[in-house]
Amino acid sequence: MTHNCANTITFDLSYPFDARGVAKRFRHAAIFGALDALNPGETMAFVNDHDPLPLLVQLKQRYGDGLEISYVSREPGNIYINFKRI
Repeated sequence: MTHNCANTITFDLSYPFDARGVAKRFRHAAIFGALDALNPGETMAFVNDHDPLPLLVQLKQRYGDGLEISYVSREPGNIYINFKRI
């Protein structure tokens, strides 16, 4: 029997998180909770209306090298960032 790539099962380990729908007062706590729920190798696909630079500093302090941060889009009003748990 030969391998048929058409039968390969893949799993998307990316979960969307749209911060624009979360009240500002709860936003950081909700983001931390969502990231804490990720397993290594999983990604949170984050969307926001502004570049969350103070949040990124907090994330580096909290997760260190255990979180990979990569911008997908960095246009004003259209920020997409992938947060991957390592």
